[in-house]
Amino acid sequence: MNGNALINGDTVNEIRFGVWAECTYKDDGSRICGEAGHGYSTSISDTNKDANVIISGSWTRGLAVHPVATAVTFIALLFSFSSHVTVTLIASILSFLAALLTLIAFAIDIALYAFLHHEIGKISSIQGSTDTAPGFWLTFVSLILLLLAGCTVCFGRRRDRMSGASSYPSYPMSSTTTKTPFWKRFRRN
Repeated sequence: MNGNALINGDTVNEIRFGVWAECTYKDDGSRICGEAGHGYSTSISDTNKDANVIISGSWTRGLAVHPVATAVTFIALLFSFSSHVTVTLIASILSFLAALLTLIAFAIDIALYAFLHHEIGKISSIQGSTDTAPGFWLTFVSLILLLLAGCTVCFGRRRDRMSGASSYPSYPMSSTTTKTPFWKRFRRN
């Protein structure tokens, strides 16, 4: 939110909603962040205190999905370094799970943005605007990249299987060499 308003009693011109707390910015460039916590609430009023908007904790509680999606993405990244088939499959599944969590986080961002835009519009004396920050768009880009990462593993594995190339050597079903008895292995030459 940009524009002059009273937020929790202070005159500010910008507020940024983070995962754990909101930060307000004054005209002189100073920043004041609220107490960090899960599901914080914020009260926004105009400078005349004629109108008041409360962003409750139920709207900010879902922002905690962002670090969870990041953790699952990191685990998928670690699993992707393996060349073992099972671990690669797990990396692909974790990538799709991270994409799902990122999609949920992006939907929460959109809902919070729409709610803030609507609520700030109720305060007619604020000559400001509601804008998205770079984190909003980074969430969208990471969603697309996670979907591509999951598909790349699946399609790459399918291509290797279809071409007959595999990381495992093919072994003949029967051996044409003669077997030597066990005790002959310890014989001196």
